[in-house]
Amino acid sequence: MKFPGGMDLQKMMKQAQKMQEQMAQEMEALRVDATAGGGIVKVEMTGSKELVSIKIDPEAASDVEMLQDLIVAAVNECGRKVDEAMQDKLGGALGGLKIPGLM
Repeated sequence: MKFPGGMDLQKMMKQAQKMQEQMAQEMEALRVDATAGGGIVKVEMTGSKELVSIKIDPEAASDVEMLQDLIVAAVNECGRKVDEAMQDKLGGALGGLKIPGLM
């Protein structure tokens, strides 16, 4: 289907699908890390928010409640970093176009 001005909807949809697949591959390859408690807890996750690793300073094991809080804080920070990376990639892919509900 062609729009006035020669725009081909089917071609545009194929390009959009290709961009989406490329973006998914880039986000899966992305690795983000965050720390909490001055480095006592360090976590790493993929761009799809899959937790890859957790490193904990052994001395922190003596205070379980604090350790639990630090793990939560580090994982949440990592998630925020993934979200920021996604927005940066989307912004670049869309030329800075702001689409309600996507950004």
